[in-house]
Amino acid sequence: MKEKVENLDWNNLGFEYHDLPYDFEAKYKDGEWQPGELTTRSSVELSVAAEVLHYGQEVFEGLKAYRRKDGKINLFRPELNAERMVDSAERMMMVPYPVDAFVDAVKQVVKANEEFVPPYGTGASLYLRPFMIGTSSVVGVTPATDYTFHIYATPVGAYVNGLNPSPYTVSEYDRASYAGTGQAKTSGNYASSLFSSAKAHQEGYADCLFLDPREHKYVDEFGGANFFGITKEGQFVTPKSESILPSITKRSLLQLAKDQGLDPVERPVPFDEVDQFAEAGAMGTAAVISPVGSLTYEGKKHVFYSETEAGPVTTKLYNELVGIQYGDRPDPYNWTQTVD
Repeated sequence: MKEKVENLDWNNLGFEYHDLPYDFEAKYKDGEWQPGELTTRSSVELSVAAEVLHYGQEVFEGLKAYRRKDGKINLFRPELNAERMVDSAERMMMVPYPVDAFVDAVKQVVKANEEFVPPYGTGASLYLRPFMIGTSSVVGVTPATDYTFHIYATPVGAYVNGLNPSPYTVSEYDRASYAGTGQAKTSGNYASSLFSSAKAHQEGYADCLFLDPREHKYVDEFGGANFFGITKEGQFVTPKSESILPSITKRSLLQLAKDQGLDPVERPVPFDEVDQFAEAGAMGTAAVISPVGSLTYEGKKHVFYSETEAGPVTTKLYNELVGIQYGDRPDPYNWTQTVD
């Protein structure tokens, strides 16, 4: 049943799906992408032999629309989501959806569901989920020749605990294999993390951190976000790895950290160095910046700045990033786009 605005509590949305009035869909068939359009259908019809059901040929993205104080709506670097989906699609042997068409489709969905963009000041936003799936009927292991590109939207609140620190643990399992699909935003990577995340939740943790799949020596990322640490000397450090997803939030924070004199660096981070960080956090579109209060590995618990309060550097970066996204702070890099 389609959601009604009057049924929503903007201050207590959680991070869950609401069936909004409009989605967007486009088809790839006969060797080309067909013109896409808004649709009131919030379902996808598939053959029982559809490629995506058996061989997992799928990629997706996640981005948000933000209500500004003046009532207008911002998107944050949507072209980078479009470009990352191109990279993911090519890795998964899929025909990419064009970048310009992606951004235009996102804007159409936001505009069509404008009344569901949460009010300014609630801390909530409109989450957009573009995805592409292989729909050809196949039996043998071979790439699809037909695809569906679809976008749905849903209003959401905080993914974890906002700017409140949370406890995390380190998984004994891998999220993605070495030289595998870790840099592609594809469902299989997340499916492989479900067991570890569920185990972490059962043990009282917000989520788990994965180590590199080759040596289990270096920090990779969390199940749904990248990792960063602030050294005791005040340097912003984030892992560089061939098996983690290139984060748009990370790219943005590397620039903001540079602006704030934090001498940011993206490099391999041995897990042994974790105790050198005065602050740590998880960063991503859904997580935004979620402070890591503690990290437990093999029975040893490392506490960062505080288990109850976000560190000063993390807080400053969070305020700057969110301020740009909601239009409250200057945007010198033209990262935001207004939905007209």
